[in-house]
Amino acid sequence: MSSRDMGPRVIVALDYATGAEALAFAQRLDPKRCRVKVGKELFTVGGPALVEQLVARGFDVFLDLKYHDIPNTVAAACRAAAGLGVWMINVHASGGRTMMQAAREALAVETSPPRLIAVTVLTSMGAEDLREIGHNEEPALLVERLARLAAASGLDGVVCSAQEAQRLRQACGPDFCLVTPGIRLPDSAQDDQKRVVTPRMAISSGADYLVVGRPITKASDPLAVLYRINADIADAAGR
Repeated sequence: MSSRDMGPRVIVALDYATGAEALAFAQRLDPKRCRVKVGKELFTVGGPALVEQLVARGFDVFLDLKYHDIPNTVAAACRAAAGLGVWMINVHASGGRTMMQAAREALAVETSPPRLIAVTVLTSMGAEDLREIGHNEEPALLVERLARLAAASGLDGVVCSAQEAQRLRQACGPDFCLVTPGIRLPDSAQDDQKRVVTPRMAISSGADYLVVGRPITKASDPLAVLYRINADIADAAGR
């Protein structure tokens, strides 16, 4: 991982139905030991005010809204997100080079721009799903092609499964940011995730940041689980 960002590598997914629940849970976390992710459901109910409250509490916020629209609209949305003080935002790589470059240029004027990453292929989509929308190549090849396009468009990285991390690290270089969801501890339930890996496996494969939800949010002692994950990360990274 690039030395430009040596902060916490765990991103806790605040997948709650209300802003009050998310803020109450955030009180149980330590912003020095994790970042947090706000997705579509939580942002829809909590809005910008919720994001600003999390930022005010010291959290780096990954605003996971996956922008995908015409270039001007995506650029405007990215500027608005930067105004909230978020740490990371994302767009769909399938929006194309012009859209991604417009997003990048919109953030370039910021004093401390958020990191800008892309979503390649949703993990819910298999080969047959892709064929139905006109993609005949295998998912792994499409993921790599879109990741390379994101890198060429000036983005900082992509969201990817840990199974894809090693391939994308080789394709896009050491400073390309890889954010991996689907992380579980060895003794955690897999819930509805089909392709899961442990923190140690993800870091060893080349991931930079690990998105972790229920293993932390459903734990009786979230900080204890967070400490355990961070210890695994440090061990896997050789630190």
